[in-house]
Amino acid sequence: MFTGIIEELGRITAVEHTADAARITVHGPLAVEGVRHGDSISVSGVCLTVVDFDDTAFTADVMAQTLTMSTLDAARDGLAVNLERAAKVGDRIGGHIVQGHIDGTARVLEIRPGEAWRVIRFALDAAHAPLVVDKGSVALDGVSLTVSAVGDDLDGSWFEVSLIPETLAATTLGERAVGDLVNLETDIIARQVARMLRFDAHRTLPTSLAEPVGAEAGSLA
Repeated sequence: MFTGIIEELGRITAVEHTADAARITVHGPLAVEGVRHGDSISVSGVCLTVVDFDDTAFTADVMAQTLTMSTLDAARDGLAVNLERAAKVGDRIGGHIVQGHIDGTARVLEIRPGEAWRVIRFALDAAHAPLVVDKGSVALDGVSLTVSAVGDDLDGSWFEVSLIPETLAATTLGERAVGDLVNLETDIIARQVARMLRFDAHRTLPTSLAEPVGAEAGSLA
């Protein structure tokens, strides 16, 4: 689990493609502090598992599904990425609960600069539109943000975020241009509610979420 508060701007230093996966190496001295084999690190919002590391960089495998759903399919040497180590129990959650399990990508539609901030509008496809609400939380390239506006027009659904100078300087969002893609993770609570609502009238949920479904679920034998 992550909080969406980026710890470090890293940079991809190597990409090795196979038939259905890729192995990437990322330079991030802070991200590898105290790291162990098998630890999770968010790379621009995608939760990856460390398979190798040294004092300044780590290597992770990216499976085909992740490549298809995320911007990591365009990973290349020199690409800047947002890095965050997994949250520790007892840490302050400055952002919101971010799993690193992205829903897909969102395309930049418009960028409006202000005196001390920047508003970016992103396209929303039909599947994700119900999961993004005004003043709700969203993670873009792993950055925890508050949705500042949502809407629909002839071209489809969209949402906006308002970025302060710190976010623009400390993350890759300051480099985004119209047409760019970012990794999108909607709020976990919204996804759970949407799933529950999709159940038809003949399906029922457990009367208590604390009780396992089926006797075998609680058996230790």
